[in-house]
Parts: sequence; C-alpha cells; structure tokens
Amino acid sequence: MGLVQNELTKKIGLRWPIFQAPMAGVSTPAMAAAVSNAGGLGAVGIGVASVDQARAMIHEIRAATDKPFHVNVFCHPPAQADAEVEGAWLAKLAPLFERFSAAPPVELHEIYKSFSADTDMQDMLVQERPAVVSFHFGLPPAAVISALHNAGVFLLASATSLAEGLQVQAAGIDGVVAQGWEAGGHRGVFDPEGADDRLPALELTQTLVAALDIPVIAAGGLMDGADIATALSVGASSAQLGTAFIGCPESLADAGYRTALHSDAAKDTMMLAQISGRAARCLANDFTVWAAQNGDVQVPDYPIAYDAGKALNAAAKAAGSTGFGAQWAGMGAPRARSMPAADLVADLAAEMQIAMAG
Repeated sequence: MGLVQNELTKKIGLRWPIFQAPMAGVSTPAMAAAVSNAGGLGAVGIGVASVDQARAMIHEIRAATDKPFHVNVFCHPPAQADAEVEGAWLAKLAPLFERFSAAPPVELHEIYKSFSADTDMQDMLVQERPAVVSFHFGLPPAAVISALHNAGVFLLASATSLAEGLQVQAAGIDGVVAQGWEAGGHRGVFDPEGADDRLPALELTQTLVAALDIPVIAAGGLMDGADIATALSVGASSAQLGTAFIGCPESLADAGYRTALHSDAAKDTMMLAQISGRAARCLANDFTVWAAQNGDVQVPDYPIAYDAGKALNAAAKAAGSTGFGAQWAGMGAPRARSMPAADLVADLAAEMQIAMAG
C-alpha cells in the first residue's frame, strides 16, 4: 500500500492519518506501540496515573517502538470538595451498594490531580519529551505550553465547539482534536457547567477547518477506513478513533466490558455525569439505567464522584455483576471489531484507500 500523508502526518512522522485515542484506563503501552509500529499514532492516557506510573508507560512504549506516540493529560479545574453534596450523593448510592452487600465509602477524595496543577507531571513530560502531548478538558498554564514546545513536543488539545477551538489556537497549540458529540468517554468541554453545542464530529470538523489555521483531527463515531476518508474529505488532517480499539487484545477492557461492546448495549450509549462527575458517553448498562432514573441529586465534582463510582463497580464485580463499570464507548460501538491493534490499523488504512479511490 502507498502512503496517505499531509502536512500533519509529515510533521509528526506518520505513514497514515490514523490516531488511536488515548483512552485513559483502556489504552496500554502495548496498544500504543502496536499502532505506531503499524504507521498510525499510538497513544496512552496518563490522566489517571501517578508520575512514576506515567513515566514507566512512556519507557515501555519506547522499548517497543522507535516511532512517534502520543500522551494525553487532563486539564480540568481542580475539584472543589463539598461535604454536603458528597454526603447526599453517597446516600443516594447506598441502596446500590446494599444490593451487593457492601457499604459505600465513608468519604470521597479527589483521586486524580489535574495536569494544570501537577508540576511533577509537567516536569516529567518536559524531561521525557514524547513526540505528541494532548490536553483534554481545557488547557494548562501558558508557561507549561511554552516548556513543552521548548522541549520539541507537538501539542494538541481537544475542542467541542468553535469557541474552544479558537482558544486552542490562541494558546499556540499546534493542532486541535474536534471531539464530536458521538465520541465515547469523557466530553472534553472546557466548562462543564456551560452550554454544550453538541455538534457532530464532521460538522465540528468543518467548522474548525474553516475558522482555524492549525490542523484539525476529527474524532467521534469514526470506526472504519471509509469514515476516515470522509473526515479527510471535509478537511480533517487526520482521524482519531477510540471505540474501534477497545476490542483489541492490547486493551485493558475487562471481559464484561468486551461482552457489552459486542451486545445490544452498544446500540444505546448514554452521556452521563453520574459515574465520574463529568459528562461521558457510556455503553448502556445497569448504572446508566439507574442514572436515568435518579437525576435529582447534585453529582460531586470530577473526579471526586469517580471515587464513589469506582467503589461501586468494585463491589458489583465482587458480587459477579459487570453492569456498573465505566464502559466508555461512542455511538459507533455497534461496528466495533476485535483484532490485534496492528491488524486493525492495516485494515483501516486499506479501507481508507479504497474509499478515497472510489
């Protein structure tokens, strides 16, 4: 097969305009290396990792590939603890814990630190200098952006609207990931309390391409090579796929998650904040059903709410139930395939070229 390249792929050093989404908690160094070795841009999300864990992940990828790869971080505002809100939330969840003969946590904690406030993580990335670093939920301080640029890192940030895309460009970021409403996992809105335009991926991509001078990467609902070709045809410089890689053997998705991905649950994804404290698209499961019926209590800030969500999932799994996990997936989930990541990249590239030639 030939190459499908543009200014962005040449700048990063890719064979194909195919990005694997970082998917913190699902992607692995093995997945990232396999995708990069196959000519795409492999990725890991370190938003849920400690500095030492993140550094080890980067070293593991480097041991398995000499190709570029992508590291993603979360730039949400630090959580604001509220004992009253958290207590009410735990009381609301108590019957679910009781169902599994477990007690809810006595108190909740901010289990992940925002990259924007984590100077140790910032210093580690400047030292390690992965080829690409991306920001989700917003942008870090200008000094951090400058330090990473000075280290030779290519920077991306997700945007869900034109207003966010303009902020990304104004901050000097090198490219923008256009996260459409269809995308699985956490919605990257900068202000979770603000209005959400809910633009589909292709519409958002076209809007950003027309308004910005930096490359745009389309993301959301893209599952095969024909989808990638369509994204490129409307001006995207690349396409980012996440749900398409969940079924790969390199993924951290557990058996329950994989079974749900290939079941009728994939046909009915839901955007909800009750699992983690921020809106995220999840496969239909027991928790999404409960959440749809119990939206009358304020959810604690992200990631404080996630402390409760993870405890509930652990209790459920211990009792043999897999329906309370964070089974993130996008609207393209019914078309998910299960194959090694490198084989998936090869199929995506072949399908893309066929679609482009047609």
